[in-house]
Amino acid sequence: MHNILLTGVNGQVGFELKRSLQGLGTVHAPGREGLDLTRPDAIRELVRALKPTLIVNPAAYTAVDKAESEAELAYAINATAAGVLAEEAKRLGVPLIHYSTDYVYSGEGSQPWREDDAVAPPNVYGASKLAGEEAIRASGCDHLILRTSWVYGARGKNFLLTMLKFGRERDSMSIVADQIGAPTWSRSIADITAHIVAGRPDWEGVSGVYHLVNAGETSWHGFAEAIFKLAAERGDKVPTTLAAIATEAYPTPAKRPKNSRLQLDKLHDTFGLVPPDWEEALKLCFDTVA
Repeated sequence: MHNILLTGVNGQVGFELKRSLQGLGTVHAPGREGLDLTRPDAIRELVRALKPTLIVNPAAYTAVDKAESEAELAYAINATAAGVLAEEAKRLGVPLIHYSTDYVYSGEGSQPWREDDAVAPPNVYGASKLAGEEAIRASGCDHLILRTSWVYGARGKNFLLTMLKFGRERDSMSIVADQIGAPTWSRSIADITAHIVAGRPDWEGVSGVYHLVNAGETSWHGFAEAIFKLAAERGDKVPTTLAAIATEAYPTPAKRPKNSRLQLDKLHDTFGLVPPDWEEALKLCFDTVA
């Protein structure tokens, strides 16, 4: 049984991880008041007091557009804090599971990204997450870096909840249709993480980067169509018009990748795990959303 330190418990993934990891040991899940990730000394102090046998770090600065003007804060949480956790994991001789993003890639092309493809973040958020990955590798600790994309769930700020809100308020909407990726339920991420932990008596030979997303692909427009189809089936008000637009028609402070496809072969080959299809995951998530 593990003694687990879980960060970011109030976030989408952290909230689900607290549930999924419960059967694998004691889960210590301090909120922001108990763990200030902008203070490296506070991180070290907590880790040394708890002496975890596993550190799981879904905490992140995820305000992609705000990161363009808050780079220092983004790097503090996504890079420096991740590096400190990795250094403490190395000191204790315990593994670290960390979550990263498709934004470390350039977002060009149309082929699914492999874990060993070249990285070229298109914005500050992606660069800060890549810096975190590099700090973890440099620490020499046993680690899993799980890159995911398009995360949504029943809590927090995400595309699913935004669409449901706007669907109740608007008769017509325009959604970007030329960015392609895999909508990924936060619970899928948490449950697969728990399966990985449960199946690893030791971590030798598995350290590295893995992709963890729901299977399949769609556009943001296709994701919105699926959301509104399910919403309409349960009697919610939905827009009567859903227009497909190009990225250029919806400018944002941070550049968005058009290709967020992530290949899943390595996850299957190493751990024998296959994430559910994104449409099936969305249907299951809908049962948890008011």
